[in-house]
Amino acid sequence: MGKRYYVNGGWQFNGTLDNEVVQSGQGYGAYIEGGYYITPMLAVGGFASFNTNNQYFPKQTYVFDDKSALTTDLNKSIYQVPFGTSVRYRFSRSMFQPYIEAKLGTEYSTQSTYMSTFVSRDSNWGFYVSPEVGVTVYPFNKDDFGFQLAAYYSYSTNESNKYSMKGINNLGFKLGIAF
Repeated sequence: MGKRYYVNGGWQFNGTLDNEVVQSGQGYGAYIEGGYYITPMLAVGGFASFNTNNQYFPKQTYVFDDKSALTTDLNKSIYQVPFGTSVRYRFSRSMFQPYIEAKLGTEYSTQSTYMSTFVSRDSNWGFYVSPEVGVTVYPFNKDDFGFQLAAYYSYSTNESNKYSMKGINNLGFKLGIAF
């Protein structure tokens, strides 16, 4: 259990919080992360992930500022791609390795509204920060293959005037494999 690096990847469930575009939790996401232990317990590394959250709105009539109207159902979507650097502290080097992690980076995001045959879309960039708590388990008494379970909160500064959005808050969990 003395490996000097970690590589994790897998599936993640992400829920948006306090958001005017989409307020939903869905498992349309994945992640990959890795790092190097500069001391036996402290690692620095990098990460990349993506999430898509969708919310359906039943058919109704929408009236616009110019008095035009459209009757349709809507599907709103937020697509997020954060990536950057991380710092991880593990509390044990045994079969069960609980850890805390802080991630800093940037996030690309696209907000979309699908209406019948039309789409309204806005894309933007923002600063990204995410604290995480988790555990890596190596059940085979080796540190070359295991499993990861983690919970996280994330915030990005992405803004959209088109969607009246000022930042994106997320709460989620990850299930993955560890190498």
